[in-house]
Amino acid sequence: MGPTVGGDNYDVADARGTVTVINVWSSSCGPCRSEMPMLTQADAELGDDVTFMGINVREASPQDAATFETEMGVKYPSIYAPDGDALLAFPGRTAPVAVPTTLVLDPDGRVASIISGEVPSKTTLLTLVESADQQ
Repeated sequence: MGPTVGGDNYDVADARGTVTVINVWSSSCGPCRSEMPMLTQADAELGDDVTFMGINVREASPQDAATFETEMGVKYPSIYAPDGDALLAFPGRTAPVAVPTTLVLDPDGRVASIISGEVPSKTTLLTLVESADQQ
């Protein structure tokens, strides 16, 4: 899918077999900053049962994105895609159109749910993850 802010390559297809939470973010986005602690808590709580990843779409450099992730305690990888190319993996109605957007993929890699805007609560996210795991 693309290079991470840390310089590695990451492909969301490698997460098949688990529910995957993908968060499209930018450090300049207030709602992104607000929801990030909840996302990192959910990631820690769910452990290896769920794969988390981010897609950074607006930082000036991968280093700027990595600095933000470090400040926020983000442990999962983020694709660095200021050109938006990583979003092309989501066709039609599933394409993220706002920042933040959070997608939950089922274990087969299909989009099970989309939250356009800030995730309302950790409970909402956990419910969507559970639902995607049962599809």
